Amino acid sequence: MGKMAESNYDILGIKHGASENEVRAAFRKLVLDHHSDRGGDEEKIKKIIQAYEDLKIGKTYPDSDDERVKKGRVYSGDSEEEKRKRNLLLSVDVAREMKLAQEWASLLARNGAGGSKLFGSKELGEIEFERKQSGELFIKGKFWAGQLVYDGPVFMAGSITSPFFAEGDTKTHIKIANGSFTMVDPLKNNFVVENGAKITAENGDIVVGNLTGIKELLQDPQGRVGIFITKEHYTELRAPRGKIVAANARETVLLDADTVVVNNLINNIKVRAKNITVFGTTINYNCELELLAGGTLVFHDEGSGFALSDDALLKLENGKRFKLRELKTTNMVGHGRQITYEYLDCIGKKPEKENRGRFGRFRLFKK
Repeated sequence: MGKMAESNYDILGIKHGASENEVRAAFRKLVLDHHSDRGGDEEKIKKIIQAYEDLKIGKTYPDSDDERVKKGRVYSGDSEEEKRKRNLLLSVDVAREMKLAQEWASLLARNGAGGSKLFGSKELGEIEFERKQSGELFIKGKFWAGQLVYDGPVFMAGSITSPFFAEGDTKTHIKIANGSFTMVDPLKNNFVVENGAKITAENGDIVVGNLTGIKELLQDPQGRVGIFITKEHYTELRAPRGKIVAANARETVLLDADTVVVNNLINNIKVRAKNITVFGTTINYNCELELLAGGTLVFHDEGSGFALSDDALLKLENGKRFKLRELKTTNMVGHGRQITYEYLDCIGKKPEKENRGRFGRFRLFKK
């Protein structure tokens, strides 16, 4: 007679049908008992975490060997629809791993402990998470999918992407309650944030490299032949009380912070901040800057001038709009000049002869 399969309850050492509190208490005790600082086994601790996650969704038994092989096999067929389904399955698996990583990091934080552990998938690559006793979380490797919430500073040595074709929690969103998110030497290492990934630092800064979003061409939902619609997947960075520092933002990116410092803005970029500094010489193709009340705008121009498209806009928080090209023609753009919200808001409120300031006499029309 074959050996009966070990259930997730058995793995946690509790009776079948145990309460949610009993499951959680058993999980925490086992994780601490098998912690690496106490000589714990890496595979054992991973098995414990997986059992706990399974029970949270009502799954009594872990995946069989055949099920794991089936999930782990990379699809190599020719059908785009089947490839998409396969990629979605891989993304769901990775997102689940990130939930495990979050639970692991939170448990260490509650106990003031440090440790390191690998999460992810063999197909897409494993990610090393290391929590310092001082509270910092270090992530090494490419972040493919899923959500991660952490209360403390996060340092990332790797790029961040997102399965834009997925829905819900499978899409990438890194959220930090207190502390900054910092990519380690992002330009030197060519680290990027792409494909609709999101980073939120509620009470801290965000420092990254190049940013790109993605636009998806979809068949008309009404089934009309030859008709397609474009779905925009914004790569979003938000630091409502802090600063965002980024290199180039391309193709569908949203930056929302107290202060934004960025190089070039290329193709469908939206920036919303109280203080905006642009170091590059390009703002074009459906880009919009929104300056919040009391803020300042600075353009640095080391060459002959900005490359501006006709549809590049500056919007004030009160709704007043300007074309950036018109700012350029008044010599307000470039050379580190600071333009204040109040100054811009006063444009058009007085006769032209009274409209003088540090930038001289000029005419600027609203859109």
